[in-house]
Amino acid sequence: MEKNKTFYITTPIFYPNDNMHIGHCYTTVASDVMTRYKKARGFDTLFLTGTDEHGQKIEKTAKEHGKAPLDYVNKIVEDTKSLWQSLDVQYDIFSRTTDKDHIKAVQQIFKKLHEKGDIYKDKYDGLYCTPCESFITETKAKETKNTCPDCGRAIENIKEDVYFFNLPKYLEHLKNHIEQNPHFISPESRKNEMLNLLKETGPLCVSRTTFTWGVPVEFDHGHVVYVWIDALSNYITKLGFNLEAEQGERYKNYWPANVHMVGKDIVRFHTIIWPAILMALGEPLPEKIFGHGFLKIKGEKISKSKGNSVEPNFLIDRYGKDSVRYFLMREMNLGQDADFTTPAFLNRINHDLANDLGNLVSRSLSMAVQYFPTSIASEGQLLNIEDIEKAMNAIGTNEDLNPTQAVKKTIAETITEVEKAMDNLMFSTALETIWTLIRRTNKYIDETTPWILAKDETKKEELSCVLYTLFEALRSISILIAPFLPNTAEYIKTHINSNKNNWDEAKEFGLLPKDLKVTKGDILFPRIDLKKEETELEKLFGESKNG
Repeated sequence: MEKNKTFYITTPIFYPNDNMHIGHCYTTVASDVMTRYKKARGFDTLFLTGTDEHGQKIEKTAKEHGKAPLDYVNKIVEDTKSLWQSLDVQYDIFSRTTDKDHIKAVQQIFKKLHEKGDIYKDKYDGLYCTPCESFITETKAKETKNTCPDCGRAIENIKEDVYFFNLPKYLEHLKNHIEQNPHFISPESRKNEMLNLLKETGPLCVSRTTFTWGVPVEFDHGHVVYVWIDALSNYITKLGFNLEAEQGERYKNYWPANVHMVGKDIVRFHTIIWPAILMALGEPLPEKIFGHGFLKIKGEKISKSKGNSVEPNFLIDRYGKDSVRYFLMREMNLGQDADFTTPAFLNRINHDLANDLGNLVSRSLSMAVQYFPTSIASEGQLLNIEDIEKAMNAIGTNEDLNPTQAVKKTIAETITEVEKAMDNLMFSTALETIWTLIRRTNKYIDETTPWILAKDETKKEELSCVLYTLFEALRSISILIAPFLPNTAEYIKTHINSNKNNWDEAKEFGLLPKDLKVTKGDILFPRIDLKKEETELEKLFGESKNG
């Protein structure tokens, strides 16, 4: 186990103009999975998520609802926290740009950059998309026929006295950093996109005067700090970053971040603007920015404005939090896009969760309770773990290894492959590898035929060895799936009487009590009538929301 190492991961802070959709869940669950994995490996972890609450769009939307901006976002923040709790997301920091400590630190940052000459006042005369709150270059506008390249809506000309950040000053340094640190931007395709974008990047507008809902610029009333410095700085302000006093302990311990997990549409902000701001401040850059793909509906990006989202609370209530977490992490390779469809979601529950994992747990517990009501110790004696393989050699097999040896070998190989996948944020690959072990363990039951051994009193020792091996495999499986399916992992641990949680314990064989007593529970994942359920979902959601 790797001790005394820190791991700091962040999601973007999401824009709370409306409630979070399944796409936001994807980013947040991925970050939670990575945090839980690192914690199991012995790391001192920190996980930040939150909301980016300022800006013209929030001000306008709140007004349309007859509310003050803060009152409007407070309800969405409350709903967001409730959603993360429903998904078993265990964040350490919920960052809000309306928090007083954040506002103060942002004002310090803006002032320091101004005093250095990296922020200066000038006129902006150009194109702007109000819904996206983004400035559009004339080149991009021509390509998209005067519509926003992100949302497709109309853009407008604006003229405004604003402050600019001298972004070009840091681009050569940033280019060198990207080229010298191949894992700084992942996946590779995103890195190539960003290197091309560097060539057409100019000064950055960092203040606005046409709305008031934002962090005030202390030395120039009427200006509010624009999103680039306000929102992006939260990754350090919420660690206690302070330009007027000694840095907070969290900042000293956890910065630079190990991973900024972001959607591919905001990679440029996190890999060009944010590093340049940090360079100007003289602070270290994050280790990795990972730009994941989109979860789509019928090939289209999920969007609040398009109304094509799937309601995550409905899925959680109907199918359980672990089913939703599993689908999000299994169906999508992190760097690529994927479609959310009802059939795909329901099939994952039936095939992977009910048939494979649920069936393995149910069969194992049922046999143990039936054949050894007291404990699975052979003939009332405590099992001698060292003799398990010798006993298992009596059971015929066509494999070079006996079944127990084969399962133990698969466990060791699985853990190595899962570590490799997880360390590279390949969550779908990690789950596929874990499920290879689950299916191998199901095969072990068919090979060793406990129901036949149970009929022969002379085979009691072999039967107890088979069941003990099953529960040792399940113990390792429970540790491996815990980052993804925390509720399911806890269920397994409880029913097999295991208190083992750290990663290294998954690698060892024989840690369960030798006089193990297990308890039978409810069905983990009931099978779904696919045709009936798809029909019901069409009635509830409507085809446009299901795919």
